[in-house]
Amino acid sequence: MDQESPVYIRNGRTLSLPINFRPVTLVSLDGMAVKEAIVTDYTSGIVHRIQSWDQPGIGPLDVTYQTYAHRSMPSLLFQDIKVINPTDQDAIVDVEQMGLGDWPMATTEMIKLQHGEGEHEYIVVSGSVDLPNSKVIPVSIVTLKVPSSLQVLSKRSVALHIVTAINYTEPILKKAYAGAKEVATQGALAALKRAVTGSIKNLRNDHSKVWKELWSSGFGISHSKAENALNGDLINATLYHVLSQAQAPLYEVLTTEEQRASILRDIAYAEGCYGGHQTLQAERLWSPLDTVQDVNRVVGYWILTLEKQGCHQLVRAGANGIMQAMLLSFGGMRFKNQHLEFNTHPKDLHRDYYFRRLSYGNATHLNISVMVQEEDYKAVIYTALDRSDKNYYACDAGCLDPPVELKQAKQAFPVKLTEPVTAILYITSDKVHMEELKHTIHVKEIALAPAHEHHVIAMHKHGHKWGGLPTVFWLTIIALIVIFHLFLIKLVINEYCGGDVRVRYRKLSDF
Repeated sequence: MDQESPVYIRNGRTLSLPINFRPVTLVSLDGMAVKEAIVTDYTSGIVHRIQSWDQPGIGPLDVTYQTYAHRSMPSLLFQDIKVINPTDQDAIVDVEQMGLGDWPMATTEMIKLQHGEGEHEYIVVSGSVDLPNSKVIPVSIVTLKVPSSLQVLSKRSVALHIVTAINYTEPILKKAYAGAKEVATQGALAALKRAVTGSIKNLRNDHSKVWKELWSSGFGISHSKAENALNGDLINATLYHVLSQAQAPLYEVLTTEEQRASILRDIAYAEGCYGGHQTLQAERLWSPLDTVQDVNRVVGYWILTLEKQGCHQLVRAGANGIMQAMLLSFGGMRFKNQHLEFNTHPKDLHRDYYFRRLSYGNATHLNISVMVQEEDYKAVIYTALDRSDKNYYACDAGCLDPPVELKQAKQAFPVKLTEPVTAILYITSDKVHMEELKHTIHVKEIALAPAHEHHVIAMHKHGHKWGGLPTVFWLTIIALIVIFHLFLIKLVINEYCGGDVRVRYRKLSDF
């Protein structure tokens, strides 16, 4: 949301190639102080900015911004600005968009488009970005020419809707740029025209609806007070940034039915994903997200990790597939030879986990949770079907017990430890396959996983290893300390004062 921030386009796995065009538009009151807050709503994919401009002797003037890159029309950036004047005086505010910066390869032209209540003027910027090996990326940007100022009448508000279309192609040779430039420009204009002919409110709702659908699957973890512990805030932020840099072709308006069917096949067939250790303990994947460079570095690590650990088909499916791949990686879960394995080591299950709507094909979703019991600090797995198109079965480590048919109600499975270590849970729709599976899991020993030590649980719940002791215990300790000090003070007073009195009486008797 920085006004100086340029547009970034895809370079390899991330949106990390800057284009020297700054699309963010801001409203200001010359010479006035401002207070503001910026909030990103992960569930709707909208960044909210709220400003309050102080006008001494008059009253505040408020400005709200809603900014989002549209999910089903990925070439479009929307900025909805509303200026509210609750005072008794009219106000004139400045409007500024930095726009084109130092981009020698760019050309600019003005066009007029008829839509809504009349004719609107747009700026068309076309140029290229140089790459190694004598290649370039043609880029075209079309954006509304914003007014330099707005008058806001007393007790009224003014809205400004700014649509920016950004279109670019795959890298091409420099000699082919002349022909590709027009293609990029026409693509940007076509995307813009599709947007401006629709309702702003409907466009925003359509965008948010896609994000809510993406978040229908998800992950939860109990909060930990331990030092440097990974918690839900960073997990959600990382998920949001990774998904933001991936298209969601399943929902895009230009996706054909044939392409949509292909995407669904990629999501349904996740064989081999996820093939590594659980990623919740991979510090590199959970670095701070303070700058654009931080975000791109983390997103790049995530996409690379998923691709190299057997999830390339899910990554190819876009944001929907990436969400499923990341959830599988959190638990070290893997689709393997007709079943799903939960491969986390029992010693790592010292916090509560919640996996929501894991996809098993396109018609089945699973809910899997791990709960650490309060009474004995042992972990228990709970599994349920969110929806399904057939019967599904599960067994715990070793699969020695008969398969348990899964229902919509949660069913408990003990966490067992095998020697050598194997998966702690297996799920499949093929009951015969599961019955035969126990003959292929060759282990020396199977036993209930040991309880976690008190100090481990205490670190998560209280931030120190002494936490969790009964309140009565601490009250008793405090009472004993207070009583001891009172007794000590009494002894000192008696010794000091009592000694002085005896000496004084002896002197008087002698006298």
